[in-house]
Amino acid sequence: MCDTFIALPSATKKDSIIFGKNSDREPNEAQAIVRFPRLKHNEKTLRCTYIDIPQVEETFEVILSKPFWMWGAEMGVNEYGVTIGNEAVFTKVKFQKTIKGLTGMDLLRLALERSKSANEALICITELLKSFGQDACGGYQNRDFFYHNSFIISDKEEAWILETAGNEWVAKNLKHYGSISNGLTIGEDYDLISENAIDFAKEKGWYKSGNFNFMKAYSHPLMSWASGCKVRQNTTMQGDKIEGFSVKSAIELLSSHHLPDTKFVPHKANTNDVCMHSTGKLNPSHTVGSMIVEIRKNKPVTVWLTGTSNPCLSIYKPFFFGENGVLNETNQVPNVKFDRKTLWWISERLHRLGNLNYPNLKNIISEDQQKLQNEFIEEERKLFANNPDENILQEFSKNSFQISFKALIDWNNKASKLAWRPTSWNPFYYFLWRGLNAKVEL
Repeated sequence: MCDTFIALPSATKKDSIIFGKNSDREPNEAQAIVRFPRLKHNEKTLRCTYIDIPQVEETFEVILSKPFWMWGAEMGVNEYGVTIGNEAVFTKVKFQKTIKGLTGMDLLRLALERSKSANEALICITELLKSFGQDACGGYQNRDFFYHNSFIISDKEEAWILETAGNEWVAKNLKHYGSISNGLTIGEDYDLISENAIDFAKEKGWYKSGNFNFMKAYSHPLMSWASGCKVRQNTTMQGDKIEGFSVKSAIELLSSHHLPDTKFVPHKANTNDVCMHSTGKLNPSHTVGSMIVEIRKNKPVTVWLTGTSNPCLSIYKPFFFGENGVLNETNQVPNVKFDRKTLWWISERLHRLGNLNYPNLKNIISEDQQKLQNEFIEEERKLFANNPDENILQEFSKNSFQISFKALIDWNNKASKLAWRPTSWNPFYYFLWRGLNAKVEL
């Protein structure tokens, strides 16, 4: 389960676009922040997550947030400012489960590596969809988790929602603000549609006559309802009402729960939470990474990434394109099990200390968390007011990462005794996380 939104210049009230996404996956599925430079390729083929496809001569520089084990990515941006996030959507189109297709994450990374604009990215994804399909498992340990995908695709000028069902698709151009979750949203108001989408739906008996409604024809009602997508999309669509949508606005949405802060505890979480905390079979997904991108027309892109789970307990760090970035100097690719050397697992230890005593953990970190986050945002604003060069931005990124990492270590030390003093108790939740921790030796 995931949530993605985008605010265009008419919503941000400045010459920039702000994109935000939470990646909700299995709780032990660590997410990596990675950078791949622009590369020339001599190889004829490329191995994606499950299949080989033809390689192109050149791929563009990308910054990605991705499941550590997968070739593709949940969200990312390239050197041209093309930014994409994807969502699992549940449709009536059945899977063969041959695992001979591309994952939605593969499609996302391929489009970023090969596209200079949002329109090129949309064409790239739909052509790959036609050629290779998406009959690919999207789960980590859940090898029966197959789904179709929707995307928000943006560049410096425009943004699109692209929704798919099997090899069919529909797309809508956004003018002000938009958000997607784990259900189809485009009905009759599409701008582009695949050649066979209407005929295929008619052949299956999902559409008879009148104005064609993609969502009505293709959506799987039960699975879409079970995902809680409508409630979460209603939450993220509140950004449409914010005057002057900002990075702070995006952080608030991505960190939000269905209960007020004063009443929220993780074992009461459910699929209505944008910042998702796993509670078991009915709510298996967990927010394992989060990204915000500010895309400017004539200035560098700022990529704000947590590199950690649970945005409500995290700091968004700024990253920039270029050779000297902090991503070249630190090991951001976590392992399958607990690893003290990586940001994701060190942070995960802290977050899990607060599973049974969330209010106490919030009391330990919230003042520092808010202070540092505001300082990073303010420093970034001041830098861009003076047209900074690449070296200044890279130094700012490095310093911000080091400061937040130091705070993370300090919070871990202060919170070490929390696990033995629970403030809330739910036996099912306790044994769920005890089992999850044992699997990764945490």
